[in-house]
Amino acid sequence: MRKLKIITSGESHGKGLVGIIDGLPSGIPIESEEIDRDLMRRQGGYGRGGRMQIESDHADILSGVRWGKSLGSTISVFVENRDWMNWKQGMSAEMKDIGSIQPVTRPRPGHADLPGGIKYQTRDFRNILERSSARETAARVALGAIAKRFLGEVGIFVGSFVDGIGSVKSRTAIPVNDKTLLKMFSAAEKSPVRCPDHNDSKRMVSYIDKAIKLRNSLGGTFTVFATGVPIGLGSHVQWDRKLDAMLAMAVMSIQAIKGVEIGMGFNAAEALGSDVMDEIYFDNASRAGLPFYRKSNNAGGIEGGMSNGMPIVIHAAMKPIPTLKKPLRSIDIITKQKVNAAYERSDVCAVPAASVVGEAMVALTLADAFLDKLGGDSMGEIKANYGNYLSQVKAY
Repeated sequence: MRKLKIITSGESHGKGLVGIIDGLPSGIPIESEEIDRDLMRRQGGYGRGGRMQIESDHADILSGVRWGKSLGSTISVFVENRDWMNWKQGMSAEMKDIGSIQPVTRPRPGHADLPGGIKYQTRDFRNILERSSARETAARVALGAIAKRFLGEVGIFVGSFVDGIGSVKSRTAIPVNDKTLLKMFSAAEKSPVRCPDHNDSKRMVSYIDKAIKLRNSLGGTFTVFATGVPIGLGSHVQWDRKLDAMLAMAVMSIQAIKGVEIGMGFNAAEALGSDVMDEIYFDNASRAGLPFYRKSNNAGGIEGGMSNGMPIVIHAAMKPIPTLKKPLRSIDIITKQKVNAAYERSDVCAVPAASVVGEAMVALTLADAFLDKLGGDSMGEIKANYGNYLSQVKAY
């Protein structure tokens, strides 16, 4: 059962974005500066467009936090759109400003424009593209930063790194231990494309430069991981309580994501069972509070819809940005004539940014699953519940 209620609102060129999260306990240390760090990470990455030169995202906490700690009430965060200054009439809520800018009537292939226009019966795709824009993810990252702070209080860390841009791959075997993943994350934070391997980072940057010259765009793949996750989050009992299902939905909900894998993912379909399953070992002193362990992590930390105590590892595939400086063919919905698709200021490659959004969505999902299993109204109550549960696990 869902414990957290999460919602975002706002348009790409509106006044700003709002993120709301309800269901977190009291006593979580929360500072806007900490949220801002993740917002800055989301804005970075080689291949981003001109919008990132305008925005300098800041989290304005509107409710649910007092003197640096959560109250247990609903938390709301506002992220201002600085570009709103250039769109006051074009995105105005007032009827008097109708027609102040030209309607967008040329749908872009790969975007929400055409299906959204037909679904909501509008012939101005501005009404669709403003909300479907990936600018919305700034609100998710703000909420995800709060979820990460909560998870940090119980020893769970969520990170990410890029392992492919276009045809340039840097994919390694699924890490078995926390230290390897944390080391890769640390290296990725120093890379302009968030890739842990220095040489592969340079190859990726060069590939993005080629796409820029071609006025084209690139997608890629990234990994999101979580360390310190206890056994037993999620459930095998019902389809909508399975942790891998919830994580897959969360990551798949990010704009332009077209594929999600847990652990080996599709590679498991090509291997023998003996090469896929993670054999179980026991050593009462092997890991703090976790006597059962594995020497491989092909399951990506999840078995039967539940966390198994190993690091959770998720891979995601992002398609190239659909908005191209060299527009694709389309149809004007008013004249029904062949035209070039509309162009909106956009990125050439946003895979590094998407990986940060992936962190947010995984953190929000794990926070929800943790509260479902070990929830309480305050951090003190939750830590007591968690300590009792770990004692049970150790004594199993």
